[in-house]
Amino acid sequence: MLIARHFVVKGRVQGVGFRMFAEDAARREGLSGWVSNQSDGSVEIHAEGDLEAIDRFERRVRRGPPSARVDAVDVHEQAASGRWTGFSVRS
Repeated sequence: MLIARHFVVKGRVQGVGFRMFAEDAARREGLSGWVSNQSDGSVEIHAEGDLEAIDRFERRVRRGPPSARVDAVDVHEQAASGRWTGFSVRS
């Protein structure tokens, strides 16, 4: 079953390779969606895929890359749209 989760990751998550880290983690799990830096210093992610893959992805996002410091992750379940193919980094 296809599910979707929307994440807002807060902490020292910009300028540390977090978007590339998330892109790599999503591709390894076969997820689709996107990741983007936000003006408030957070990173926003929309990911779609099967439940187990999304759960593994979320665990990675909560840790982040070695140079990041993840202070909080807001997670919201959403209806999967199926409109994304692949996973992209947005500017």
